[in-house]
Amino acid sequence: MCSNRRFHGNGLVVSLGIDFGTSGARAIALSSTGQILAQTQQAFDSKSAADPQGWQQVLWQLLADLPQDVRQQLQGIAINGTSATVLLCDRAGNPLTAPLLYNDARGGVGLDELENIAPEGSPALSATSSLAKALWWQRHLPAEPLSQARYLLHQADWLSAQLHSQWGISDYHNALKLGYDVAERRYPDWLLALPIANWLPTVKVPGSKIAPILPEISRRLDLPATCQVYAGTTDSIAAFLASGAQRPGEAVTSLGSTLVLKLLSPCPVNDSATGVYSHRLGDLWLAGGASNSGGAVLKQFFPDSQLSHLSQQIDLSQPCPYDYYPLPQPGERFPVNDPAYAPRLTPRPDSDVAFLYGLLDGIARIEATGYRLLQRLGAPAVQRVYTAGGGAQNWVWQELRSRHLRVPVCPAGATEAAYGTARLAQSGDSLYL
Repeated sequence: MCSNRRFHGNGLVVSLGIDFGTSGARAIALSSTGQILAQTQQAFDSKSAADPQGWQQVLWQLLADLPQDVRQQLQGIAINGTSATVLLCDRAGNPLTAPLLYNDARGGVGLDELENIAPEGSPALSATSSLAKALWWQRHLPAEPLSQARYLLHQADWLSAQLHSQWGISDYHNALKLGYDVAERRYPDWLLALPIANWLPTVKVPGSKIAPILPEISRRLDLPATCQVYAGTTDSIAAFLASGAQRPGEAVTSLGSTLVLKLLSPCPVNDSATGVYSHRLGDLWLAGGASNSGGAVLKQFFPDSQLSHLSQQIDLSQPCPYDYYPLPQPGERFPVNDPAYAPRLTPRPDSDVAFLYGLLDGIARIEATGYRLLQRLGAPAVQRVYTAGGGAQNWVWQELRSRHLRVPVCPAGATEAAYGTARLAQSGDSLYL
């Protein structure tokens, strides 16, 4: 499935961002003024979502579907992929086994041992982390593929190398859950002492130059031979980069199936007890957490079409009488980190409008509590919140959230992760300096 939309503008195309998500991929080309000039997308079939060869075919198709005059002006390309989706490859970059996807938790069997090695609060201390998956491979793979293993690569790393052929290069956004120390910009000693240390990729600053595209790709796809490939990022960071948030105190809330909060801070904030960790963005830090509350629990009770209709009937002049904590099932990550935390969804009123009011208000209170927690842990007070995700279109919810947050709430400048990755390729590693 392919979609190609063309935008006309006067700016020169300088960058292309490519976003590999869970259901498909999208490419967006930006002019030097930040205008979208073209975009293409490809949906994954049931096999290609977990198949590196399928990813590769989608990559070539995304590039080929761009208008020729856009391809001929490209000066930079960057790719984002799903966080902690990893491949184990040989010296030539050939996958030795199927990738372990972002939500694959089989590495949890060795988590107790990892907790005795990695420092408390490390983002690598998770059953789905890149490091947990690497250690699972090291323990469970047969001897033959294990003896050929040379590079542990994230999805974005492997796809970028298809363009420049320099294997074993990652970025510090993807490498965070591998155990990379983003404050010191090096692998810590405890990680280098592990048996998988020789698999670790070289880590670059996101947006820094890697190499020009390969000559054969330049010829085949009619791309300039001078087009540079830049170190990429993860899908969630790319979505933040698209938002327009630039200063400490500015934040992005993603209202998708779950509720994801990210707040720009001058210092890192990490607290494993409450599910908080920080990514580095140049000289700033992106602190945040993810709640299991969000759109998924709303859809348990109302279809999208009904949500919009019922929302418009909510009387915001009346205070919400319900103290809900909406969760789709027991278990919460942030601002409460408790795998047994119970949903609070009673009493349910007879009126669907009143019930939806309670759900939306409950999620808004979780968001506000999350930002207050980040401030208590050392981040700045939130000053403005940009909103991404499907819930950004609900103005009643937006007004509720603004009341609880007591700061302006506005739609994100752009919501596509590919747009944020194109900005990374356009601005290089100076985006947040």
